[in-house]
Amino acid sequence: MTTTLSPSATPHAPWNKGKLVGQKPPLKLWEIWTVRTCLRMAGKTRDLALFNLAIDSKLRGCDLVTLHVRDVAHGNHILARASVVQHKTGLPVRFEITEPTRTALLAWIEQGDLWGADFLFPSRQSSAPHLSTRQYARIVKRWIALTGADPTEYGTHSLRRTKATLIYRQTKNLRAVQLLLGHRKIESTVRYLGVDVDDALEMAEHIEC
Repeated sequence: MTTTLSPSATPHAPWNKGKLVGQKPPLKLWEIWTVRTCLRMAGKTRDLALFNLAIDSKLRGCDLVTLHVRDVAHGNHILARASVVQHKTGLPVRFEITEPTRTALLAWIEQGDLWGADFLFPSRQSSAPHLSTRQYARIVKRWIALTGADPTEYGTHSLRRTKATLIYRQTKNLRAVQLLLGHRKIESTVRYLGVDVDDALEMAEHIEC
């Protein structure tokens, strides 16, 4: 006897079939410099400012694209440190703005003729006030392609994780990285960085009692 499946019982392909899932890898130093060099040589002022700030701020995409000029600048002075309330947690997080990023931001603000209340990265589509997270994700894919890597293996969180990962690898200070990422719990930072037993043992080996 043959059993016929009803339409509602028809098996569906999983949403992630054929897609890479899991943590997106951070960028390596040579990849960061490759993207920066390419953007600079191509005269991509906005993209260079966006890329540099994404690395420095360690913000989620939803927080990065909704920044206003006043969040990073006072008049024609770019701040060395800024503070933003995160959409996801409602908690403020502080971040540093390095000198190269300040230079890139100032050049973009001047070129875009932007003022304090303006969105820092306005959309080029008249229907949207600022760059959307989807647009940002597409831009990130283009940046990754500049390095010769597979864009499908990276995402916006790759940029959020990049500096945090470098800081952790150099200092092994999870608490510092937790504060910089704005995580409520250090367990979230552990999972986010992919800290495992080997990391813990390596730290323990350097501690003498």
